[in-house]
Amino acid sequence: MPGTFEPLPGGGAAVALDDVEISIIRSLAVQLLELIGPGPAEDTSGDPLAELFAEGPSEPPSDPVLKRLFPDAYSDPEGAPRAKEAEEQRAYSSEFRRYTENDLRAGKRENALAVVRSLDALRSAGDGGAVLKLSTAESRQWLSALNDLRLAIGSRLDITDEEDTDLLYRLPDEDPRKPMVMAYLWLGGLQETLVTTLMP
Repeated sequence: MPGTFEPLPGGGAAVALDDVEISIIRSLAVQLLELIGPGPAEDTSGDPLAELFAEGPSEPPSDPVLKRLFPDAYSDPEGAPRAKEAEEQRAYSSEFRRYTENDLRAGKRENALAVVRSLDALRSAGDGGAVLKLSTAESRQWLSALNDLRLAIGSRLDITDEEDTDLLYRLPDEDPRKPMVMAYLWLGGLQETLVTTLMP
């Protein structure tokens, strides 16, 4: 089981992690939380529906990682649209973002928090590691958080397609990006085995 998720009887998944792996995943999840930012300020009006109908940002984030995590909803996959179409797409994306980004951020924040909480709850097995056991619901949160972490790291590494990923394997050890690349590839392996455990 070391380094790979395996299914648990009755649903869920388990993985053996050493203290270094626990520390790396936790640190990355905390950095993701810091990047996503805190939730909306507590509404003091006493209206429980106020947050539900609060409008979010209408412009895309300036940080490239956040742009990757919260992309525009409308864009032309075929290439650059004409000026009028581009303006319409920006308007539709802006409107969509206003009403969805707060919820998307809350979901990503909750998934990353679930990762941190489950790692904090681990009891070391005494040999410098522990076995993380997740329910099916927790496994889904972990899967989403691992995906977000890989998107964030991939954005920092300028990975846009499979060819970029292939180049990562050939980076020399002295390349300063190497630790980030190793984390990206390792998280990809964890994500792949976790997907397998959730398949019927």
